[in-house]
Amino acid sequence: MHSILVIGAGKIGSTIADMLDETGDYAVTVADQSVKSLEAVATDRIKTVQLDFADAVALQEVLKGHYAVLSAAPFHLTGHVAKAARLTGVNYFDLTEDVATTRMVKDLAEGSTSALVPQCGLAPGFIAIAAHDIASRFDKLDTVRLRVGALPQYPSNALSYNLTWSTDGVINEYIERCEAVVEGKLREVPAMEELEEFSLDGTRYEAFNTSGGLGTLCETLEGKVRSLNYKTIRYPGHCALMRVLLNDLQLSHRREVLKDILEHAVPATMQDMVIVFVTVTGEREGRHVQETYARKIYGQPVAGTLRTAIQVTTAAGICAMLDLLVAGELPQTGFVRQEEISLDQFLANRFGRVYGGERLEDVDVNGKKRLDAAA
Repeated sequence: MHSILVIGAGKIGSTIADMLDETGDYAVTVADQSVKSLEAVATDRIKTVQLDFADAVALQEVLKGHYAVLSAAPFHLTGHVAKAARLTGVNYFDLTEDVATTRMVKDLAEGSTSALVPQCGLAPGFIAIAAHDIASRFDKLDTVRLRVGALPQYPSNALSYNLTWSTDGVINEYIERCEAVVEGKLREVPAMEELEEFSLDGTRYEAFNTSGGLGTLCETLEGKVRSLNYKTIRYPGHCALMRVLLNDLQLSHRREVLKDILEHAVPATMQDMVIVFVTVTGEREGRHVQETYARKIYGQPVAGTLRTAIQVTTAAGICAMLDLLVAGELPQTGFVRQEEISLDQFLANRFGRVYGGERLEDVDVNGKKRLDAAA
């Protein structure tokens, strides 16, 4: 059995631990500062250890002897885990959407004897795998559009939103600059801009720029595609209200205040869904064509406990990448990009199968153009 350390005993970390433990192929230890969170995740097989993630010495000591560390820590602490993994020679995986952290991981991977695999969740993560796989089937690329939403099934407040994952992560992706490829060149574009509307299966949505969802895909496809961008999907009206909070009330400069407001005013829900929507256009055999991958995924039980769609998809992404490393299907050392794995390989994995989801057939972007989902 491979010994795995999961950093963070929150919603995602506990789901990761249960997924891995349920297979019987991994010996799982979960580390967290909170004794209460550790008590909730501990079982006869899952071990726990109380740990201050910012304590470099203690972190390295806990990492020693493990095959891999999977970080489900808040984005601002992920870098500490990456550094400790590099120093101890432990394989490293994370879920971060933070661009600066991923750049640091890439630098740490130079000359590493272990694999450093960042951005292994939904977006960044699976969305880049799907987009790159579809793009590879074209002779010449024109546009690559990635859209992802973690949404309540039954929106009932003005924001048309419920908290389904890290509040810090949501705020970060709404504020930080976003990467995109514009006219063939990698550029930074502002978050919460370039608002668009579209429909899936008859339901209207909006989408706008958010940070971190592309992972390393911009760097991989720069110079090969005219336009590449990532946007978060929400119900119509959400973007306008968040702009009031972030810009007009200037809460983008007071993140802790915004976090407190959201966590006290916006309820959590177990009734969520994840939408994955990738559209690629370009030339194939002399014709201008388009191919789309569109899926809707709902929550499901993990180890006998119902988990939300965002918990299941995020945890499945990082668990699948761990499985693929163990199986020798990923590079064993250095910096590993999500797009280095094929869509078929990922979906064939026991964890990756979660992303099969419900196929979306009726896609009408901007109310004008119908797109047929790929098989």
